[in-house]
Amino acid sequence: MSAEATGPASPGAPRRRGRSRLDLRRLGRAALLGSASRDRMPDAIGHVVEAHRAHHPDAEIDALRRAYVLAESSHRGQMRKSGEPYITHPLAVTLILAQLGAETTTLVASLLHDTVEDTDVTLDQVRDGFGDEVCYLVDGVTKVEKIDYGAAAEPETFRKMLVATGNDVRVMSIKLADRLHNMRTLGVMRPEKQARIAKVTRDVLIPLAERLGVQALKTELEDLVFAILHPEEYTRTKALIAENERASDPLAVIADDVREVLREADIEAEVLIRPRHFVSVHRVRMKRGELRGADFGRLLVLVNEDADCYGVLGELHTCFTPVVSEFKDFIAVPKFNLYQSLHTAVVGREGGDVAEVLIRTHQMHKVAEAGVVALGNPYAQPAPEEPGPDGERADPTRPGWLSRLLDWQQAAPDADTFWSSLREELAQDREITVYRAAGGTLGLPAGATCVDAAYAQYGEGAHFCIGARVNDRLVALSTVLRDGDTVQILLAPRETGSGPDAEWLDHARTPAARIAIKGWLAAHPEEPVSEPAAPRPGLTVAGARHSAANAVVDLPGAAVRLAGCCTPVPPDAVTGFAVRGNVVTVHRVGCPAVGRMAASGRGPVGVHWVDSAQCRVTLTAESFGRPHLLADLTEAIAIEGVAIVSATVEPPTEGRVRHTYTLQLPDAARLPGLMRAMRKVAGVYDVSRAQHRAAATS
Repeated sequence: MSAEATGPASPGAPRRRGRSRLDLRRLGRAALLGSASRDRMPDAIGHVVEAHRAHHPDAEIDALRRAYVLAESSHRGQMRKSGEPYITHPLAVTLILAQLGAETTTLVASLLHDTVEDTDVTLDQVRDGFGDEVCYLVDGVTKVEKIDYGAAAEPETFRKMLVATGNDVRVMSIKLADRLHNMRTLGVMRPEKQARIAKVTRDVLIPLAERLGVQALKTELEDLVFAILHPEEYTRTKALIAENERASDPLAVIADDVREVLREADIEAEVLIRPRHFVSVHRVRMKRGELRGADFGRLLVLVNEDADCYGVLGELHTCFTPVVSEFKDFIAVPKFNLYQSLHTAVVGREGGDVAEVLIRTHQMHKVAEAGVVALGNPYAQPAPEEPGPDGERADPTRPGWLSRLLDWQQAAPDADTFWSSLREELAQDREITVYRAAGGTLGLPAGATCVDAAYAQYGEGAHFCIGARVNDRLVALSTVLRDGDTVQILLAPRETGSGPDAEWLDHARTPAARIAIKGWLAAHPEEPVSEPAAPRPGLTVAGARHSAANAVVDLPGAAVRLAGCCTPVPPDAVTGFAVRGNVVTVHRVGCPAVGRMAASGRGPVGVHWVDSAQCRVTLTAESFGRPHLLADLTEAIAIEGVAIVSATVEPPTEGRVRHTYTLQLPDAARLPGLMRAMRKVAGVYDVSRAQHRAAATS
């Protein structure tokens, strides 16, 4: 199957070149009236066999014949809402997979995928007739029950789908083909139900097809959804494509020039014009405005060897004017969905049209179109792994993103969290790989931070993370990671660790991290503080505890803590919120934490500053023990012009040392610079405000 321009089947709609479309009524008649001879392949499955042997010439098709006979006899008498015999559905799904190049086991399971659920056929019968592999796939598909498009049913349905896919990605291949055929025949349903199904397809199944690399299914699903959810834009795009087909094609001229260049360079290559599908044309129009002839397609250059891809690239950039900003190398750095190609763009020799060019080998093209379907049976070589305690087996083709989904879906506390997290995860369109300092790699979505890496590596153990090193440099947990970074997560002992802060949610990008942090915060709620009946004179911290830089709060007896997330100092506009331990945390008014506190229903506590430029503050420096550390920290403080009132150094624990300083600042505005200067001292990995004043030690 190709990703050429197409749309939902309708009178006058252009069809994909090279894809056979079945007449379902003819197929139904063939299913009912096919040859009665046991020695001949039934006529209705001839299309499947033809497509299958185009990819697998030596395939044994006896199992296909027997599977068809069982499916047809089991579904006999059942009809689809469109009026065709039900057997036309598994036949059409199987043909889709056959055209993608699926191996025989997948096709047999596809023919039988509805028999256990909708007929009297049992899994034992499937196992006895077709073996354990087919039974495993049919069982996996059957566990994903027919979707009831209600708000509560969708999340659980897709949770089952993910678990089944995690055990064998071929399960998802069958479900995607099943959805494609259902979308092709969606016109018999009510418009509101069409819209509901299209939205689920858009939000979950299309991203899953993209993640599994099955571009041929993904692009057609996109067009079918586009036609249902955006009919006006679809009609306009369809008219633009039809109008372009009647005009001269500048890509044809550029393609001839490319063939001539490659022929002269003695590079064996096939140069094709690859029309864009409807959604792709729409996206280009939204990005560029008015479309030119070359915008309706791209050139596809297919070669035999990887090295030839770079040879073609060199010739094109030598003989044409390249558009440098359009070059991408997905061969050296493949996408996380197996996709490999060189992307470039060149200016044609005549007319100045810019043509986008994709360069790949024939094998790369097969994988780009079919994704995991092109990988065949992942258990064929070597022998299948033994199932796990719950019947689960590790699929060698399982990509990292799927493993992450399987991990966090178990921790999702409710259906709504799972559903929103699933769509958030699938919305990520790029993945990075970071290296663990102790060995091994972590796959993370682009934009992930050290918080995400901590939870990806340690799970709930990351609750006690106190810092990180990236490429041997101490960094904040909020640091965004880049592809190829080496990450070392620093953990505190469980008995001394304080657990995650709500601020970590601002830095977490992965559902696994966010779900784990929210679970901790829910299990360790802050103690509520009763509001007084009437405001009383506030507590001036400067006269009692000196860690709040002269902040005064309207809550008697409360200790005051300046929030480390926004570091408020005079004359910032501030507000406070009561937290556990009879403490009021003071934030800048614009701090994101203020919005979260207000949204949770907490009432603010009044705060104001004492009229004084000077302020006293207590800072805690967390560091690794080393010689001269105290002297270096003292020197850094002195250089900032800050007086040390007292200092405490706790005994080292597991090579880590905590220094607590009570400091007198001549101007509160110097506080952020002071904290930055202390963090720059070698060995210091965090500097924060202390909740309570240190005991005076000199």
